[in-house]
Amino acid sequence: MSAAKDPAKSLETRTKLLEGALRTLTEQGIAKASARNIAAAAGVNQALVFYHFGSVDDLLAAACRHGTEQRVSRYRERLSGIGSLAELLAFGREMHEEEREAGHVAVLGQLLAGAQTQPRLAAATAAGLALWIEEIEKVLTRVLSASPVGEFVDAVGLARAVAASFVGMELYEGVDAAGTERALDSLEGLSLLVAAVEDLGPLAQRAVRHRLRKVRG
Repeated sequence: MSAAKDPAKSLETRTKLLEGALRTLTEQGIAKASARNIAAAAGVNQALVFYHFGSVDDLLAAACRHGTEQRVSRYRERLSGIGSLAELLAFGREMHEEEREAGHVAVLGQLLAGAQTQPRLAAATAAGLALWIEEIEKVLTRVLSASPVGEFVDAVGLARAVAASFVGMELYEGVDAAGTERALDSLEGLSLLVAAVEDLGPLAQRAVRHRLRKVRG
């Protein structure tokens, strides 16, 4: 059986190309993400880029989802055990450090840069981020359901805000690490305010909800 018709060999080659694309983005940037460079990083023939994916853009789009699925899978169990906003933010800090050390923040930056001018890559990057947002939304829905402020918070919208904040801070850190640390501290301060409300007695919580409903109109 030829390599082209061998499903196992084909899957192995595709995986090598996906990993090669991510490695090229990390080490050389999107401007150097050519079929030749990706194939060299993958250790395969350049023609296989087009055989398996049709174009470099399609390969980069697939690599974006492939990489994100791996990262989300790595953290899904830990996310499922988070029970408060403070825990979510603490997890975000820890994950940020791990992702930066592994080079995944650099990949995200390159994908976002390329997405500004390449619609196909923009769609793939958005789909990849959606995987993170889905997991964050689950955490927020669970955590806020038991909170006295839960009825006043749009978990769907907040999940996107949280994801956008962490994406922005991951990229911003490269030019202002101290500012990023301060931003994370500020978010933790907000989580402490929510925790303080949750620790109030039933009467005080009802008063808070009443006030919030009145403000919301």
